Amino acid sequence: MSNERRITIIGGGLAGPLLACLLADDGHDVAVLEQRGDPRAAGYEGGRSINLALSARGIEALERIELKQQVLDEAVPMRGRMMHDRDGNRAFSPYSIIPGEAINSVSRGGLNCTLLDAAESRPNVQLHFGVDCSIDVEQAGVTWTNSDGTSVSRSADLVVGADGAGSAVREAMCSHGSIKARTDFIDSGYKELSIPPGQGGSFQLENDALHIWPRERYMMIALPNADGSFTCTCFWPLEGEASFEEVSTADSVMDFFQVHFPDAVPLMPDLVEEYQANPVGPLGTVRCSSYHHDDTAVLVGDAAHAIVPFFGQGMNAAFQDCLRLAEAIRDHDDLSKALVHYDRAQRPDGEAIAEFSLENFIEMQDKTASRLFRFKQRIRKRLNRMFPKFYVPRYNLVSFTTIPYSKIQKHLIVRQLALVGVLLVLVVVVKLIILRIRGTI
Repeated sequence: MSNERRITIIGGGLAGPLLACLLADDGHDVAVLEQRGDPRAAGYEGGRSINLALSARGIEALERIELKQQVLDEAVPMRGRMMHDRDGNRAFSPYSIIPGEAINSVSRGGLNCTLLDAAESRPNVQLHFGVDCSIDVEQAGVTWTNSDGTSVSRSADLVVGADGAGSAVREAMCSHGSIKARTDFIDSGYKELSIPPGQGGSFQLENDALHIWPRERYMMIALPNADGSFTCTCFWPLEGEASFEEVSTADSVMDFFQVHFPDAVPLMPDLVEEYQANPVGPLGTVRCSSYHHDDTAVLVGDAAHAIVPFFGQGMNAAFQDCLRLAEAIRDHDDLSKALVHYDRAQRPDGEAIAEFSLENFIEMQDKTASRLFRFKQRIRKRLNRMFPKFYVPRYNLVSFTTIPYSKIQKHLIVRQLALVGVLLVLVVVVKLIILRIRGTI
């Protein structure tokens, strides 16, 4: 067990308060600083977030702080994908052959508030909202200004950057020269819309599926919420044909949806108003040369490895970071060794899930609409049923296990090579049989 330490976490979103709970339970003195106001008092800001898909890695972390059942009780399980074509026809594809295995749609705002309550319930956690921070990564010091203008300084053993893709902690580490980082944006963005509940709070679409309207260069998805509504997200090019730039006026919005998403239009009475009011968010991947600075600063979640949201693993990966960082600090008396261990374990995983997410973008917006793709999916599931110990689809390995992403990536490469080898042997055997039948050997 490591010594009790004084730790400052920058960021009160999802990863920050969860990490605060883990560290506080190990006896550390933790402060969480958040630039925005307290969402429990001000109400969660809408129109800027993508609904969350909670799976095995996130559930493991929530279980560790005794929130698993509470969160799952408020979640909506999704057993698979429901694809919508341009004519309104639907095709369902289950995620798993195992009964009851599903990913869970959860409210980002609701989960954020639940985690903040959990952190605040720990006597050795202090929460501060509405603060602007100045960060000294060399000394693990933070100075902030409260809303009333008063200035506060806090010295610590460690500063944790849990402050998202635009991380101030990461920027301070880069400015100091201890790490290099970049953000690789894709040419698509996202906009959030909604489908309200039907009569009596009923769901207007199947509530056990993640709905996808795949249209090659662009798509829309919808995730169910416990109140009967769906959170919809449009992923479109920023510029050019069928883009946010092109579809902007009230008439063009309605015309576009009626042509490309005709079955969704009757379900979205506030479509035009929401579309024009809600902002377009960028999508990109953050890559860092290291996740820590000496023994005084470290990054978790999006601050370390923001990813595009097409595998539903952003929150799950962040929560896994929190678990592994807390474990590393617990297992090493030397904080420097703890952070090196964490970096070596988690950075390959951050790089692996970033690649998986970019690959899944192509699959979701384009391939899911293909009959050939759905046929391949059925073949994969058949192989999974026939050889459950030897063949598990990539999606299932990522979503329904806690195997490190980098190990999954290596496993898939080995499996692909093995399959190619088997096919080559089969080709040779068949050719030899044919030659023998012809009497040439």
